[in-house]
Amino acid sequence: MERIAILSSHLQHKKFQHVLPHPAMSKGSPLTTHVLDTATGRPATSLAIHLYRRDSNDSSEEWHHLKFGYTNTDGRVPNLIDTEKFIPAVYKMHFDTAAYFKQSSTEGFYPYVEVGTT
Repeated sequence: MERIAILSSHLQHKKFQHVLPHPAMSKGSPLTTHVLDTATGRPATSLAIHLYRRDSNDSSEEWHHLKFGYTNTDGRVPNLIDTEKFIPAVYKMHFDTAAYFKQSSTEGFYPYVEVGTT
């Protein structure tokens, strides 16, 4: 949470006053993603995403599934996690790229992509 406070203070600097948050942020989701299909130059639509959390005090290192959703036409999953449920922990987003490429009859290299953050 300390990093969030530092980032917030930087963004409140007058140098960044002209920057407006993306509409997805205004809905209150503190964790967002924006997926772009670099082959087409467009947002990746209908890409399945799973969100997991591993609590920092959990010695089992077990991932807990929090949410499943598909990216919208802008390549985003609105309301990925509620502010109340966003606690200090390790988060992982699992992107099902194999199914995404299969639906467009495109040969993909990675069957999935996982991105972690704290």
